[in-house]
Amino acid sequence: MVARAYSVAFQGVEARIVEVQCAITPGLPAFSIVGLPDKAVSEARDRVRTALTSMAIALPSKRITINLSPADLPKEGSHFDLPIALALLAALDILPKDVVETVVALGELSLDGSLVPVLGALPAAVAAAEENRSLLCPQGSGAEAAWVNACQVIAAKTLGDVVRHYTGQVPLPPAEPGEVAPINRSRDLSEVKGQERAKRAMEIAAAGRHHLIMVGTPGSGKSMLAARLPGILPPLSPAEALDTSMIHSLAGLLDEGGISRERPFREPHHTASMAAIIGGGRNAKPGEVSLAHNGVLFMDEFPEFARNVLETLRQPIETGEVMISRVNAHVKYPCRFMLVAAANPCKCGYLPDPSRACSRVPQCGEDYMARISGPLMDRFDLRVDVPPVAYTDLDLPSSGDSSATVAERVAQAREIQMIRYAAHPKMLCNADAEGEILSEITAPDAEGRDILLRAAERFRLSARGYHRVLRVARTIADLDGSENVRKPHIAEAVSFRLPSSVVA
Repeated sequence: MVARAYSVAFQGVEARIVEVQCAITPGLPAFSIVGLPDKAVSEARDRVRTALTSMAIALPSKRITINLSPADLPKEGSHFDLPIALALLAALDILPKDVVETVVALGELSLDGSLVPVLGALPAAVAAAEENRSLLCPQGSGAEAAWVNACQVIAAKTLGDVVRHYTGQVPLPPAEPGEVAPINRSRDLSEVKGQERAKRAMEIAAAGRHHLIMVGTPGSGKSMLAARLPGILPPLSPAEALDTSMIHSLAGLLDEGGISRERPFREPHHTASMAAIIGGGRNAKPGEVSLAHNGVLFMDEFPEFARNVLETLRQPIETGEVMISRVNAHVKYPCRFMLVAAANPCKCGYLPDPSRACSRVPQCGEDYMARISGPLMDRFDLRVDVPPVAYTDLDLPSSGDSSATVAERVAQAREIQMIRYAAHPKMLCNADAEGEILSEITAPDAEGRDILLRAAERFRLSARGYHRVLRVARTIADLDGSENVRKPHIAEAVSFRLPSSVVA
């Protein structure tokens, strides 16, 4: 008779249910695992056998066959140890078969029978809830998985605890969710001296989740401004927090099962590879664009990134998802992020200052910024020059609105957008608006339309650029509390579409 247990195989953030079948049949003693297992899964037979031996459970001198169904789905990872052990214990009549079939299990076994935490407990709990099953996992993964309210989570320390629980000897209590990590507000926007135009651009970008590029000389405050962006972003909604945490769970970034309401802020180094930014590797793991889902991807020294890495950003920016195609895997990850880039105006960095610029000016600047292709630059909604701050301004006290004040305005604008797009689940912010919805919510007044048409003709805006100006204008109107898009909103949006030196 075949005993069955259940586990999951991960395809991106999706956890697909896998049926673990165990049959003990007459024949030469053997322990085989079939169903497209990888090396880690194939090695489970030795870990399971030794763990059972440590519990004084001897395997019969028969042929033991484990089948992972569906057989054409790749199975990767050591988390199949626990479900294989459950199916084997059920086949040996040590655990009730009907009880084991109501559980989705994942966990790695040590040789002494203790359970080792594994990645992906949160998406596994979501999959278990959809199947109306409970989740069994190691104790170290329980706090993470327990965030899924619709699923009962049992977290065990050892395989012996699992046996005692399901045989009714020592029942285990359901796992409790981890702590909600506090939002870090230590960096305040008022600490930045000057740069009022850049601060305004950051506020607009945060309110509508618009992509922003800052260009300025070294030391003008680009990185300092970007580091304070998380302080003005609204906290993640519960649905967004769960969505983001599922990706972080697969990457092993959840700290002791805690979930944060703070939006991700990722800042990869410019030497990062394509697999690190987009995702990939042997097991097609999520990259920085997916780890920044619902948050910010800050790319400092933007032109210094490899050209092929920058070009791969174009499609994820538009679609909000990335498909990683490998010989043995085709995985899709969500990546709805806000791209914030910072760049020097040229290789030497001092293009605007003749006394400090190199001898190749202005060719130096043209060659340097040409590393950013036109199609990629066209995807930035806001472009702002960040001039150097005067020495006299550095001695002045903090000025401008604090992060808390700006965050309040951003939250109000996001609230307006949440109500506006309530009937359109694929649209969360103004940056997502398209089609008839975009035309309906961004129809400017006559003077505003005239400014937009003249700007589009003079600066030869693409269709994408034209629509992005409208989206930014809608966000500015939301910050202004205006129901309609008017001339000042269009004018300010156009001014941020082009470098300030061009607009002047």
